Amino acid sequence: MPPAPATSFIIPTPLQMLIAVATMPLLLAGGESIPTTLDGPFKPSTRRFDPSLRRGSDDLPIDHPRLRKSNVSSDLPEQIALALSTPSSMWVSWVTGDAVVGKDVKPIDATLLSSEVWYGKEKGNYTLKKKGNATVYSQLYPFDGLLNYTSGIIHHVLIDGLEPDTKYYYRCGDSSVPAMSEEISFDTLPLPSKDSYPHRIAFVGDLGLTSNTTTTIDHLMDNDPSLVVIVGDLTYANQYRTTGGKGASCFSCSFPDAPIRETYQPRWDAWGRFMEPLTSKVPMMVIEGNHEIEPQASGVTFKSYSERFAVPSTESGSNSNFYYSFDAGGVHFVMLGAYVDYNQTGAQYAWLKEDLSKVDRAVTPWLVATMHPPWYNSYSSHYQEFECMRQEMEELLYQHRVDIIFAGHVHAYERMNRIYNYTLDPCGAVYITIGDGGNIEKVDVDFADDPEKCPSPGDNVPEIGGSCPLNFTSGPAKGKFCWDRQPDWSAFRESSFGHGILEVMNSTYALWTWHRNQDVYKDDSYGDQIYIVRQPNLCISPATSRY
Repeated sequence: MPPAPATSFIIPTPLQMLIAVATMPLLLAGGESIPTTLDGPFKPSTRRFDPSLRRGSDDLPIDHPRLRKSNVSSDLPEQIALALSTPSSMWVSWVTGDAVVGKDVKPIDATLLSSEVWYGKEKGNYTLKKKGNATVYSQLYPFDGLLNYTSGIIHHVLIDGLEPDTKYYYRCGDSSVPAMSEEISFDTLPLPSKDSYPHRIAFVGDLGLTSNTTTTIDHLMDNDPSLVVIVGDLTYANQYRTTGGKGASCFSCSFPDAPIRETYQPRWDAWGRFMEPLTSKVPMMVIEGNHEIEPQASGVTFKSYSERFAVPSTESGSNSNFYYSFDAGGVHFVMLGAYVDYNQTGAQYAWLKEDLSKVDRAVTPWLVATMHPPWYNSYSSHYQEFECMRQEMEELLYQHRVDIIFAGHVHAYERMNRIYNYTLDPCGAVYITIGDGGNIEKVDVDFADDPEKCPSPGDNVPEIGGSCPLNFTSGPAKGKFCWDRQPDWSAFRESSFGHGILEVMNSTYALWTWHRNQDVYKDDSYGDQIYIVRQPNLCISPATSRY
């Protein structure tokens, strides 16, 4: 269960108390109370790693039934995935043709097959048809022992004219061959409104393709989300051959003379097949993590991520796959890039400032941000790694009263008390680390406040960007790099694999539930659950008056 509350932030006004009583279903079926953020800040609580569980599992073999290519014809679509564009449009993406791995590879002609989507509101009756674009990409390593890769044809089609809260049936492919997919269906989300929200929004990060990943995704699908948000580190293609599937990087052992790290691109295709039963029916929104960098000899990075995923970058004005925004009913999402320039003088910051200034909280009351690395993190792994990014961006998010900030990177779960600039603050965001999807690198179990587990300031340095380690200037950890106990801002943490579900109830209450993998066969069981409560009357944004 979640930790018991400590001293409250504020004393609610009588009006706030009446609103809370009138709008919040606070009891579980057994009569047990679900805590709310109004009960906080909470006393820090830790549930230690259960030694009866495995810390990780091996990668699924490339010929695993859920990873193998099943289509008889390579012209037929596979790896089908949906992504939100605008409230009335959706991206449909898929792959055709055969990828090639070898020393000398030649890209396939992307014009060999057309990109079509037929769709409508009745089974078998496709009243609307759209065409899109196709591309291929290559991942090249001109070094002895490393193999090159060229992809199949990656198709992206934007379908529009969609009505809210409506089931659509669709097929994708090339009708002239013919090579069309079987009929699939999806449900559109409600229009932006303070009274309309997605049924359930799933959050997961650092997935990979292990036995633990299968449990995570199966459990997530059982929870029937209407939207999936992945906070980076998707396939771990860059870990597959260099680690031998055992979880500990040994690149120098495998390729001692190669000056660059190979990434095994067929894992991207395997991951697309593995995810298709979910992503072909439910829109999936992604943001890049460090495992998507995948540098090539030419200096090209993020090629797989950039080519495989359609995101609403143009629609949101960012014109970059690395950061963008979208609406999901009454929730406005900003997806932030940690591995591109995030400084206040850069393009991303300028875009974010403009995007946040346009948010009308009377229409989308909830404001949610995601990024791959956490800004607040009490685990030894990646401790203070992205302090530079926090110092550049946190104030802007705080000024606009962002409600929740999700991150991954750390392979464990942690939920913070409301916080701003390392100070407990009733108007600060609730930060949640959900990087426990099940990848090959195993679950993180060490805390920075454990004896001899505090990393040195030079231990956690980002692959891209600077390092800004700091010693605390006030509180129990004053003058120190690490606390000697669980920090006050860390409400609850546990080293287990899992995923989370956010159910927005209305304009002020949202139920957050973290589901652990070990609870998959247990009814009404979870690792953490709390109502996140907005207080717009208390936390008036200094950046905008549109509340």
